[in-house]
Amino acid sequence: MHHKRTTCRACGGRDLELFLPLGDVALANSFLRSPDDFAAERRFPLDVYVCRTCSMVQLLDVIDPEALFRNYLYVTGTSDTIAAHNRGYAKAVVELTGASSRELVVEVASNDGSLLRCFQSHSVRTLGVEPATNIAAKATAAGVPTVNRFFDSRCAAELRAEHGPARAVIGNNVLAHVDEPVDLLRGFKTLLDERGLAIVEVPELAEFVERLEYDTVYHEHLAYFSVTSLMRVCEEAGLRVVRVERVPVHGGSVRVYSAPVERVRDHADDVKALAHAEQHSGIARPERLRQFARDVQTQRAELLALLGDLRARGKSIGGYGAPAKGNTLLNYCGITTDLLPWTVDKSPLKVGLFTPGTHIPVLPAKELLARQPDYCLILAWNFAEEIRRQQAEYERRGGRFILPLPRPRIL
Repeated sequence: MHHKRTTCRACGGRDLELFLPLGDVALANSFLRSPDDFAAERRFPLDVYVCRTCSMVQLLDVIDPEALFRNYLYVTGTSDTIAAHNRGYAKAVVELTGASSRELVVEVASNDGSLLRCFQSHSVRTLGVEPATNIAAKATAAGVPTVNRFFDSRCAAELRAEHGPARAVIGNNVLAHVDEPVDLLRGFKTLLDERGLAIVEVPELAEFVERLEYDTVYHEHLAYFSVTSLMRVCEEAGLRVVRVERVPVHGGSVRVYSAPVERVRDHADDVKALAHAEQHSGIARPERLRQFARDVQTQRAELLALLGDLRARGKSIGGYGAPAKGNTLLNYCGITTDLLPWTVDKSPLKVGLFTPGTHIPVLPAKELLARQPDYCLILAWNFAEEIRRQQAEYERRGGRFILPLPRPRIL
């Protein structure tokens, strides 16, 4: 179920430095059904390394994807923010690639089909590829044809033979989830038609480092990409980057469009300029990442001091959200039910369960107003504006939200 790599995913090098040890942590999406399950819960090392050869930031501890993704609890369709993002995304890709009703758009790790539905509204043919059996079935039932399997270069050849070539192959927040990103991108390339583009969206390393987003580290997220390391894995897969866009989702992401090297000989000049600026900023240098790790330790001390002080003064505290990132933060900081007795979430898949490692009960979102705690820690901080809008009544009644990152603060 668990093995440790010895080489870099991007360049194959062995000069890897551990800079952020987050301890032995339960799997971030493995919520527990009852207190009877607590004792048997497994934990795995959550350690972040940087490759000193190519500057790729990554985990070396790899959990079997069958354990992580076959029954999955994250559904893209529950957030207003993501819904708006998807509409704009589909429109941009259709305009850029000229996809019409004749062309196929394939999405790898298509989740509940929310993005592909936006392509269907442009009359484009769609195909999803999704390893989570429960979510693939949900997507197909909602009218988004979805193949239930893990995607790799071999799968790509079979899909092309069966469904024909694709004008665009899209992967959102999947490149970072696979142990062999080069093979995944080779599969994207295999599927493309003569005008096709491979498009991936990943959280951006610069945002991760500058905003101290260490809670986006969990066992599913095996790689933390800079533009430089994205260019490297594209090169290894026979692709060249033609366009990079920054998108304000999941704490700051980059969307990268690439084409086969046979069609485009080199990366675009402005993409090379981005990589050059990144190297100049030193964002992936080991000394900068060591400073990041020191800042993470400070954040933990400050958050524990804040929550401890509120509890000592007799204040009640609840949580908002039960995202995977929240579980990294709770586990690393050692926040259990004595500091945070409960959290709420909008996803019916998580309500009634207990958070991995810290065993905090997840209640329905309406419980925030029913219980009206003095303070509410926003664990899903990347949706903080949406949450404050939806829960305006909580603040109107005198409740105060706490944001944990980059430094804990009461709103």
